[in-house]
Amino acid sequence: MTGRLHHVVLDCPDPAALAEFYSGLLGQPITFRSDDWVVVAADDTSSGLAFQLAPDHRPPTWPGNGVPQQIHLDIMVEDPAACGPWVLGLGATRLDGADVYADPAGHPFCLIRRPAWAPPIPEPEALG
Repeated sequence: MTGRLHHVVLDCPDPAALAEFYSGLLGQPITFRSDDWVVVAADDTSSGLAFQLAPDHRPPTWPGNGVPQQIHLDIMVEDPAACGPWVLGLGATRLDGADVYADPAGHPFCLIRRPAWAPPIPEPEALG
């Protein structure tokens, strides 16, 4: 028997707001919404990112470990440096390190150059 990933779940103080951020960042829709749980996925039958209400959430500290990362996402883009202003415009914050940012709830993520094996990624303006 094997398992299959359903959702990657991020605790946060405002699931709807964080889902809007990742919906814009990944160019995927919000496929489920309740008061304390929101999902972003390609469609309502796909795995994706889920955002769970955690009223006492403390954002991770970076690069220190006073509050651990909790989660770290690598987001594929065509050109990490060129996409920096775009993610900042979505609400990200720049952190120390090359192409390292935090989402609006403080979770670190990195922009990485698309590997050759992955299909091309549309430009951000084409997503919207």
